[in-house]
Amino acid sequence: MYQPKFHQLTFENFHLPFGGKLDPENRWVKLADVIPWHVAETMYAKNFMSKRGAPALTVRMALGSLIIKEKLGLSDVETVEQIKENPYLQFFIGLEAYQHRAPFDASMLTHFRKRLKHTDLAALQEELLQRHLAEERKRAKEKGKENEKGNENDEKGDPANKGKLIVDATCAPADIAYPTDIGLLNDAREKTEQIIDELCQMHPEGVKKPRMSRRTARKDFLAVGMKKSLSRKALRKGLRKQLGYLRRNLQFIGTLSASVPLTVLSTARYRDLLVINELYRQQLAMYQSDKKSISDRIVSISQPHVRPIVRGKAAARTEFGMKLSISVVDGISMPERMSWNAYNEGCDLVRDIERYRERYGCYPESVHADKIYRTLANRQWCKARGIRLSGVPLGRPPKDAEKNRARRRQIREDEGIRNAVEGKFGQAKRRYGLGRVMAKLAESSLSVVSIIFLVMNLDRLLAAPFLRLFEWLLLELDVIRNLFVWPSPRAPIECRRAMA
Repeated sequence: MYQPKFHQLTFENFHLPFGGKLDPENRWVKLADVIPWHVAETMYAKNFMSKRGAPALTVRMALGSLIIKEKLGLSDVETVEQIKENPYLQFFIGLEAYQHRAPFDASMLTHFRKRLKHTDLAALQEELLQRHLAEERKRAKEKGKENEKGNENDEKGDPANKGKLIVDATCAPADIAYPTDIGLLNDAREKTEQIIDELCQMHPEGVKKPRMSRRTARKDFLAVGMKKSLSRKALRKGLRKQLGYLRRNLQFIGTLSASVPLTVLSTARYRDLLVINELYRQQLAMYQSDKKSISDRIVSISQPHVRPIVRGKAAARTEFGMKLSISVVDGISMPERMSWNAYNEGCDLVRDIERYRERYGCYPESVHADKIYRTLANRQWCKARGIRLSGVPLGRPPKDAEKNRARRRQIREDEGIRNAVEGKFGQAKRRYGLGRVMAKLAESSLSVVSIIFLVMNLDRLLAAPFLRLFEWLLLELDVIRNLFVWPSPRAPIECRRAMA
C-alpha cells in the first residue's frame, strides 16, 4: 500500500536535536529543490495497487537514496550508513528531523531499483529537461535576447532549425568475470553437481549419489584453463571433455526428476538449470560447427541477459554488458536507447532527431556523429530537412583553395564539438558507475544506468549559474579583443586604464 505523502520540505523546518539550522547553500539542499518529486511520486505509486498492507516508504526516500548512492559512488550498505550519519542526506530523502537510527535496511535499495523502472526515470528526465528549457526561455525573454524574426515560420509553417545535436553509443560493462568457453562449462558442471546432490538428498528412497568423477573433471579443466598459451587441438580436447561431463550430469538430473520433482529446488537453482541447458546447447553447436559465435550467446550463468558487444576499442575489442545510445544538447545527456543485444546505432539517427524536435520544437541546425551514422540514407534525410550532418561530405573536395580550407576548418570544428559526448561517457564511467554496472538483474541494471544519467544532468543544472557567468566572461573578452589590439607589451596596461 502506498499513501501519497508529498509536501515540499524546507530546510528551515528540519529539526536538529543539537541546535542550529541547515545551510541553504549546501549542495543537497539545492539538489532537493531541483528534482520534481511530485512527478516521481505519480509514477512510483503505480507499483502499489493494493489498499492493504503496511504503508510503503515514500518516493523521495526511494529515489533520493538511489541518487545518493550513484552520486557518491557507494555500496548499498555504505549508502545507508552515510544517510544515518549525515543530516543533509536525511533532509534530502524527506525526513523532517534528524534521527540516529537508519531509516531503512540496506536490502531495501534492491526493491527501490525494481520499483523505479527505467521508463519512469526517462519520463522524469524529460520533465526535468522541459523545466530547464522553460527557465531558459523565460530568462532569455527577460533579457530581451529572443529574436522574434528568427522564429518565424517558413512557407510550410515549420520553425527554423536551431541548436546542435550530438549522438553516440557505448557499452556499459556488467559485473561478470571475463567469459571463456572452458570456464563457462566448468561453472555449469559444478552447479549441476550441486543440483544432483540436492535431488539425491530429497529422494524419498534415499538414492545413492551417482559417480560424477568430480576430481578428474576439475583436473581436466585446470589442465586447459590455467595455461597461458594453448594449441587449438588441446583446447578442443578440453572442451570435448567438459561437454561430456556436463551432458552426463544433465542426464542424471533428467533421471532423478522422474522420482523427485524439480519444484523442490529453490528458484535460483531451477533458474540456473534452465540457463545451463541453453548454455550446453549453444556450446555443443559451436563445438560441432567449429565456430566462435552464435545468436543470443550466454556469457554468464548468473546474468544470462548479458551479451557480448563488439566495440573494436584498443583496451578491449569485445565488452560484455549493455549497449546504449545517448544524445547531448548543451551539456544535457539523454539516454535514447538501451539494449542487451548489439545493434547498429546508425539506424537510430532519424528517431533521435525526431525526439530532438519533440523536445525543442524544431530540427537541429547540425548533427554531430561519427562515421557509422553517416549513411547515404541518413545524409539524404538530413539534407531534405536542412540539417547539416558533420564529417567529410560526399564528393570531391572543391578546387578553390579558400573553399577547401573552409571545408577542412568546418570538419575540425565538428570533431571538436563531438568530443562533448566522449567526455560524457568518460564522466559516467570514471566518476560514476557506468564503467562497471554492479546490479545483477536486467531491469535493475537499466534503472542504474538511467539514474547515473539523471545524476549527471542534475549536476549540470546545478552548475548552470556558474556556466552562464563563465559564458558572459568569454563574451566580454571577445568584445575586448575586438576593441583593442596588443601592439606592445604595455598595451594590456593601457587597455586597463582605458576601461577604468
